[in-house]
Amino acid sequence: MAHSLGSSKIAGSGSFLLVYKRVAAHWRAIVLVLILGFVAFIVAPFDEFVPFMLILFALLLLFIASQIFWIGRILDLGVRLIPGKPRRAWLTIMAGLVYLFVFLYSYPELSAGHIIRAADYRPQSMLIFAAFSWWFVGSLLAFLLVIAFGAADRAARAAGWVYRKARTAIHQHSAAADAEAALPSPGRRRFLERTAVLVSATPFVAAGYGLLYGRQNVEIVRQRIRLARLPKAFEGFHIAQLSDVHIGPFTTPDYIRRCVAITNGLEPDLIALTGDYISWDPEAQDEVVRVLAGLRAPHGVFGCMGNHEADVGIEESIARLFAAQGIHMLRQERAPIRLRNDTINLIGIDHGGDVAPMHTQEVEGYRRLQELKALVMPNTVNILLTHYPHFFDHHSELGIDLTLAGDIHGGGQMSLDFVHRGLNLGSLMGVPYIRGLYEKGGAQVYMNRGVGITGFPIRLGARPEITVFELSRN
Repeated sequence: MAHSLGSSKIAGSGSFLLVYKRVAAHWRAIVLVLILGFVAFIVAPFDEFVPFMLILFALLLLFIASQIFWIGRILDLGVRLIPGKPRRAWLTIMAGLVYLFVFLYSYPELSAGHIIRAADYRPQSMLIFAAFSWWFVGSLLAFLLVIAFGAADRAARAAGWVYRKARTAIHQHSAAADAEAALPSPGRRRFLERTAVLVSATPFVAAGYGLLYGRQNVEIVRQRIRLARLPKAFEGFHIAQLSDVHIGPFTTPDYIRRCVAITNGLEPDLIALTGDYISWDPEAQDEVVRVLAGLRAPHGVFGCMGNHEADVGIEESIARLFAAQGIHMLRQERAPIRLRNDTINLIGIDHGGDVAPMHTQEVEGYRRLQELKALVMPNTVNILLTHYPHFFDHHSELGIDLTLAGDIHGGGQMSLDFVHRGLNLGSLMGVPYIRGLYEKGGAQVYMNRGVGITGFPIRLGARPEITVFELSRN
């Protein structure tokens, strides 16, 4: 009976491995069918929240497929390189346990890790999360490149097959000769293998660059803003903007001090801060305020609240800390800026819009819109500080000339906007305003990429940004 039981276990194990091999062999087709199925739902006329969740689910499926693919390749390499020919099943178990540990450690919602939702500056924690972030981003992007490369190769082979068929029909070559010509040469096969290796390695190198250098490679952006109603005294007036500081393990006080020094070196007339001063740790508010207190401008330093301040409930306390340092947090307030005999109106509002419960968001949105309307001053330029421009479609009719915002980190900190403006994670999620200047009905909004990071400590194609605006009448 023991022998029979052992045989059944072996058979069960063999059946599992057989199923795994079949799934792994057809992973491209499986992922493609699943994604196409969910794309069909996305284009359907659902409530806008449903497509967002389906996109997230499709990305999750894509990520799972990428991990199956890459772990399989690592196991193949291990079987080939480790002496003694270890059993693949044992390597699979060990790789799975290591992966599970790193994944759970990096996500405190699922475990006792500390990186995302609180500050954990221990070197081992930062190292583990940095390594996981590098692997997550690199493996997912490399997987997409492998799929694209494979699809291009298949398309080229299909085109070659069609060409050979047509040539055979014209010249009446034999089927045997055609079949022989269809076989890929060893040289071509080696070339494709090496090219695939180089292509798949590129995202891992890019993710390493974004982790080690890109996340603190600050860019100074100079933006000229034309405002037809600008008073003459404010011609050439300069406003510097800092957004999304996110002090934390990967956005250190020393780095923020460097950003403060750069901003002061630009010699702006006024400095605007547009929210998200912390990541998730409320105890970090004292330190971030102390660092930002070094900002200097003749007409003052003003700011608004972000969603991270609202999420952890520190809007009141951090506003008091800023006020004690002479930094004015505008919370549903306005601050007229006077220069000689002219005035422009600076407005600040809390983020708030997506913090309200879903069933009350429409009512809350209307209330906040009326609140904003009451802060506008007629017959002068109105500049709004807000973390994200929820009401930008109404800014022209309200009389808001310029809005300074942030929140999206230039497209989720990873972007291919140098190829096309819409190639970023934010656009994929349906966010209408991502980075740079937008204009609608005479109103303008500038989306700052921020100086800090949240989530993965990586920036690719979305450098941290300090912006200085020059106001002009023409």
